[in-house]
Amino acid sequence: MKKIGIVIATFFGAGHLPVAPGTWASLFTVLIVFFTPLSTLPFVFLALITAFVYAIGIPAAGLSEKHYQKKDPRACVIDEVAGQLVSLWFLPRQAGFYIAAFLLFRLLDIIKPYPVNKSEALPGGIGIMTDDVLAGFYTLAILQGIRYFFFK
Repeated sequence: MKKIGIVIATFFGAGHLPVAPGTWASLFTVLIVFFTPLSTLPFVFLALITAFVYAIGIPAAGLSEKHYQKKDPRACVIDEVAGQLVSLWFLPRQAGFYIAAFLLFRLLDIIKPYPVNKSEALPGGIGIMTDDVLAGFYTLAILQGIRYFFFK
């Protein structure tokens, strides 16, 4: 079970990439959603997939802390997957919106505005997962605002 948890936490090894593993995990997530039927399915399916990733990510992220003996280890990128998925909710299947979601999510995940930064203090896997999911919700809100005001 430990090996499966690490495979999940590292998003099938993306977390072991030598440069910017979180960015790669986010990019892979955007590409998977954009180039598969996931982007054309009703919202409920993407929401259920996101909830599933979040739910399995919590114990996997907690396990990764023990495995790597570090709080929020760099190799644990399942949190980026969950957060990036949230950022893609309700977006039209247009490359520009997906690129914007990717870039804005990465920015917000790095700068961690309030209360994203406070959620990191939550224990174990919950803290690891929640800060990225909150950054995903910020991204979602900003992009939906842009859509509403500029792309009616």
